[in-house]
Amino acid sequence: MDSTEADQALRRELHFFTLYRLLEAALLALLIFGPVAGFIEAPRHPLLAQVIAPAYLTVACGLFLTGRRGDLRTQALLGVICDIAFGVLAMHAIPGVGTGIALMLMFNIASAALLLPLPLGLGAAIAAALAVIGEFVWSDLTGGGDGRKPVEPVMFTLGFVAIALLTNFVGRQMRASQALAERRGMEVAGMAETSELIIRRMRTGVLLVDADNGLRLANEAAMLLLGDTGDHPEGHRNISVDAPELARRLERWRSQGLPDETPLQLVPGMPEVVPRFARLRAGSDQTLIFLDDTSLVSRRAESMTLATLGRFSASLAHEIRNPLAAINYAVQLLEESHELPTSDRRLLEIIRQQGVRMNGIVENVLGLARREPAQAESVELIGFAHQFIDEYAASHPLEQDTLRASGTLPRVAALADPRHLHQVLTALVHNALTYGRMPGQPARVTLHVSVDASNAPVIEVLDRGPGIPPSVASQLFRPFFTTSGHGTGLGLYIARELCRANQATLDYVSLPGGGGCFRIRLPGVNALLTA
Repeated sequence: MDSTEADQALRRELHFFTLYRLLEAALLALLIFGPVAGFIEAPRHPLLAQVIAPAYLTVACGLFLTGRRGDLRTQALLGVICDIAFGVLAMHAIPGVGTGIALMLMFNIASAALLLPLPLGLGAAIAAALAVIGEFVWSDLTGGGDGRKPVEPVMFTLGFVAIALLTNFVGRQMRASQALAERRGMEVAGMAETSELIIRRMRTGVLLVDADNGLRLANEAAMLLLGDTGDHPEGHRNISVDAPELARRLERWRSQGLPDETPLQLVPGMPEVVPRFARLRAGSDQTLIFLDDTSLVSRRAESMTLATLGRFSASLAHEIRNPLAAINYAVQLLEESHELPTSDRRLLEIIRQQGVRMNGIVENVLGLARREPAQAESVELIGFAHQFIDEYAASHPLEQDTLRASGTLPRVAALADPRHLHQVLTALVHNALTYGRMPGQPARVTLHVSVDASNAPVIEVLDRGPGIPPSVASQLFRPFFTTSGHGTGLGLYIARELCRANQATLDYVSLPGGGGCFRIRLPGVNALLTA
């Protein structure tokens, strides 16, 4: 059974329809068997009347009892058919009340047309009209017309059809309105749930307090910032107890309208927040409190600073590149001279090395500013790792160090930009060869290709060095963070940003047996990449 509000409303209409039918049947039985029988004209066919009355009453009781079960249209159609049949037979048996029965039958047809589709409702009206006309013709042919005029069944016919059309139209309008109201109600409920979810998951804490500072509502961020003091009775919290300083500022804002935007810490160990106050409605004694996490504000400011710094650095790097290129070219020309003493050649080598280092810094800064979008394609990681090692060894002599590739599968496919992946691996391998070695020992770096538990492609850059302390590991990917006097602190930051552009992740994983591991988790070839 459909449990929508429209169906429930129609089911109620059917209940009242069956109740009205039961009233009709009881009234007919009262006319035949009750003390009022002497006030009406004697039945033309007493036996037929005595059979019809209890039969109709029995059927009406049965339809009333079963009206809340079964198909609604079937119940309405079956009921109106019984009404027409018993009503016409009663009109023929008791002609003195025929007009009243026809009028009462009109309400039965109207109720059925309200519940049935237009063809069935109109069909019931036409069937009732034909039955009334047939009864009139039958009575006239058998000589029992009792002076009735032909206009009477015609008027009833028009009345049946008209009221069926009217009530069917009203029923359709009612059902359409119910359906529209239900859709609008679902939309409003969905919007309310969405709004509640958004507020609950906001990073900004939101509190609703009453005039006595009692906490009425709070989202998850606010509850986390407030903590659980355990001092509130029966679950009712009050910010005067949980956050006295916040309550003091709220009282000052209520009395003087002066906000205090100095950061405060509501609970030890939680971030500092900046409270903002607003009335829920004009003249309301309820107040909304917004708790802005200062760490989020700091991160947003840091992002804006990095963006500005990136643009400035790119402009500065371009200006440095031109004189740097001239210096490197002049050094190359001087190195070709055969008249320079050995001491001067050593100075030229220092100049050339520092020029290469400066050029690397410029490239890092330009990489931070460019942030080119990823052009993803399918990459076979095992072959890519071997090819990368060959290219890296050709341009960076390894001497006593070792750089090799390994894998758990013969082929591992991933979706990535090969240029970005090459740049990320270059930065990670360079760091591993530089810092991932034990004192006095050569570096041993491995590019290990595998898939994780979720079948995602993974490349790990492993070294056998001393590892990275936890205090340093937590800041590895922050821009400009470095523990070396010769670095810019941009290499790992740019590497992670390039991974993010490819919908990949880059994380540092400490190894139990010693050494370090930088793990790149890439999307598979079936993943969707938005660059």
